[in-house]
Amino acid sequence: MNLFQSAHLHLTGFTAEDVETITRWYQDDEYLRALSATIAFPDTPLKWQKWYESLPDLKDEYIFAIRLRADQSLIGWIALDGILWNHGAAWLSIAVGEAHQRGQGYGYEACELILRYAFHELNLHRVQLTVFANNHRAIRLYERLGFVREGVYREYLHRDGQRFDMYLYGILRSEWQPR
Repeated sequence: MNLFQSAHLHLTGFTAEDVETITRWYQDDEYLRALSATIAFPDTPLKWQKWYESLPDLKDEYIFAIRLRADQSLIGWIALDGILWNHGAAWLSIAVGEAHQRGQGYGYEACELILRYAFHELNLHRVQLTVFANNHRAIRLYERLGFVREGVYREYLHRDGQRFDMYLYGILRSEWQPR
C-alpha cells in the first residue's frame, strides 16, 4: 500500500512553483464560490506566497497538493485540519483547481487517499465536512465515498438571489471501507 499514491494521483507537499498555479485558481469565480461562503474576490500572488511560506509552521493540519502521477502537474489540494486529537475528529477540505480536471474522478481518488491517511496513519475516528446544497457534484462524491448527511445549516448561503442550505457530512472509521 502506497500511502500517497493511487492509480492516477500522487499527494505531495507544495513547492514554490505552485504559488503561481494556486493564484490562478483564486481568480476563477466558479472555484471561489464553490469553495467558500465568503465574498468571491481574486487573491494576489503575495497572499499565496505568504501562505506557502507558512506551511512549515502548521500544526494539526495536513494539506497536500494533488498531482497527476503521469506528469506531476498540480490539479488541486486536499486537507485534514481542525483536528481534535482527544476526540479523533478532523475536518476534510478538497478542491480541484484546474477546471478541465473537474468531473474526471480525481476528487474521489484524492478523498480515498486522504481517508486512508486519516484512519490508518493519523488513527482518527471521524472525518467531517460541510458542503453547499447547490454543489451537487460534491454531494454525489461524498455520498459515494460513504459520508452520511448528519445535519443541515438551513438557508446558510445566499448566492445569486437564492438561499441554499449547507450540509454537514461525516464518516466514521467503522463506516469507511477502502475501495
